Amino acid sequence: MKIIILGTAYPYRGGLATFNERLAGEYQRQGHEVEMYTFTLQYPNFLFPGKTQFSPDPAPNDLKIYRKVNSCNPFNWLKVGKELSKKRPDVLVFAYWMSFMAPCMGTIARKVRHNHHTKIIALVHNMIPHEPNVLDKILPPYFVKSMDGFMALSESVVKDIEKFDKRNCPKRFSPHPIYDHYGERLSRETALSLLNLSPDYRYVLFFGFIRAYKGLDLLLGAFADERLRQQNVKLVVAGEFYGDPEPYYKQIKDLGIEDRVVLCTDFIPDGEVNRYFSAADIVAQPYKTATQSGVTQIAFHFEKPMLVTNVGGLPEIVPDGKIGYVTEPDAKQIADALYRFFQEQKQEEFERNVAEEKKKYAWSRFVEVMGEVIHE
Repeated sequence: MKIIILGTAYPYRGGLATFNERLAGEYQRQGHEVEMYTFTLQYPNFLFPGKTQFSPDPAPNDLKIYRKVNSCNPFNWLKVGKELSKKRPDVLVFAYWMSFMAPCMGTIARKVRHNHHTKIIALVHNMIPHEPNVLDKILPPYFVKSMDGFMALSESVVKDIEKFDKRNCPKRFSPHPIYDHYGERLSRETALSLLNLSPDYRYVLFFGFIRAYKGLDLLLGAFADERLRQQNVKLVVAGEFYGDPEPYYKQIKDLGIEDRVVLCTDFIPDGEVNRYFSAADIVAQPYKTATQSGVTQIAFHFEKPMLVTNVGGLPEIVPDGKIGYVTEPDAKQIADALYRFFQEQKQEEFERNVAEEKKKYAWSRFVEVMGEVIHE
């Protein structure tokens, strides 16, 4: 097939760009012709909470990526829609993640429909954002009505789509595939050396952009538990603040855990991701709300145990007591689980189980399920 994926991609950074590029690579591996359309303007800087929208890494050399889409310019939407309509791809995939994109993507899709050939599929990461506002009720229906089918990464997102889709279009979900492009797992000693961390401690990793819904405050609260101090455990926070960092600094100081928290709060380039996961004993995702998370799939790649909270699709992919722990979003429960992990020396057992469990999350399986949506 001739497939075009429209969404964030290089030179933009982050998990969504990574996902779209990896999906394009899988389609190419299977013999399809693939192009990617990304943004000239993704969104105005005042809407972006981080330091930069752009990746420091080199461009992927095996993908056709065209910067064509201005998310704020309706005339551009019409132009891009007309261009894509003339290209007559068999499938056009819109990688959707926030309601701000609904007018842009919905308009482009409507123009493409004029060719009466292209199947238009929404790959929905989040239908309703983690931090919703009034626009998240107003804008999504315009996007949803322009789609022929929907692919999601968790059952909770399928249910969110159903709130807006009154036509009963085909919908499927397949769990987030493994992020397997971050290089090989390093030895613990090598990783600790590269990060200037002492081998005398065990490490819990919190990875990714720091936003309120991700519950870092709960994890910091858990680290005030004296039992974790006695276990010689430290927390490594690796990721950029998307918001005011001061409340976290204050919490660390008020709890008296400055010596037990390592802050690496710049954006982590792809080439350094393996250092953090290879150094970690367990990866913690103490989210307050969630749909799914790419962090779990990086942890699967590096065969690391995980602690997640009982929100969204996270418990679906982390069997409690087998490859990690599922707790409520509560600092005491998180501390209890981490203490149990280190006290009972569960790392080796859980890593063996992760290595087996991760076989479920192949990209080929994800593409297979997307094919069901396309053909239905």
